[in-house]
Amino acid sequence: MFKAIYIEKADDHIHTSLKELDDSQLPAGEVQVEVHYSTLNYKDGLAITNGGPIVRSFPMVPGIDFSGIVTQSSNPLLATGDRVLLNGWGFGEKAWGGLAQKVSIDARYLTHVPAALSLKESMIIGTAGYTAMLAIIALEKNGLTPEKGPVLVTGANGGVGSFAVALLSRLGYQVAASTGRPDESDYLSQLGASEIIDRHTLSEAGKPLQKERWAAAIDSVGSHTLANVCASIKENGVVAACGMAQGLDFPGSVAPFILRNVTLAGINSVTRSAEERQVAWSRLAELVDPSLLESISQEITLEETLEAAQRLMKGEIRGRVVVKIQ
Repeated sequence: MFKAIYIEKADDHIHTSLKELDDSQLPAGEVQVEVHYSTLNYKDGLAITNGGPIVRSFPMVPGIDFSGIVTQSSNPLLATGDRVLLNGWGFGEKAWGGLAQKVSIDARYLTHVPAALSLKESMIIGTAGYTAMLAIIALEKNGLTPEKGPVLVTGANGGVGSFAVALLSRLGYQVAASTGRPDESDYLSQLGASEIIDRHTLSEAGKPLQKERWAAAIDSVGSHTLANVCASIKENGVVAACGMAQGLDFPGSVAPFILRNVTLAGINSVTRSAEERQVAWSRLAELVDPSLLESISQEITLEETLEAAQRLMKGEIRGRVVVKIQ
């Protein structure tokens, strides 16, 4: 038997609970993992609270991230005792995810945890830090260096935003952090932000071309915010778009892209290749400060996850939520 957050659907009614399941209910997979840590991401919050069409099939165990120890494997790429993690791939949406004590999964979806990171640290980083690293790699591929000028991070109090601010600062960039929580300015300054911007200055409809302010940006908000960000990027700058907290729409103009040669790079962290994942996680293992991880995270138990998901969707949680499973 094992415990899991379990989402069921009956007569168009969706019910989520902490449930004890039999091992025979595990999906088929080459590898069985004893999960030690998972996380509570925005997608998980939507799935648990039924706040959006995240879950594609029922019953479902949410959890787009997990880390743990391999207990059984029929694939030579992984052996019993290996430390592994998972980010994305549709788990917690189309296939059972990591908010459970056990997971059965194919080896190709798993990544070895870098030796420099503990299982807990890998989940404090999780999809949020991994996505932030992918965004920074995209900015670098498009020519960004610290000498080009300041970089804007929107949604800076969230998981992706917190890591983006901290990692960019560690790499020597001047970082401007946009947030709707001015009372969190000290937190963002401690992460490395040199300027705090009220998100409301970016979240309303704006001019198609605005004053050049930033060399680049990482945006996890979308909608009017992304449009205004693109309109304010310096010539030859780049924007990495990785979220849609404000909306899926893009009420912007082609002006920044044509008149200023701005590049808009989309960041999909869900289906990246194994090689791209290894590069991102190797960079994270080098750059992340363990003391930073403690400052931007809080630990909860599996039993506390349902209540925490409600608070997450109300915007009452900052940084990363790590779920201790075992």
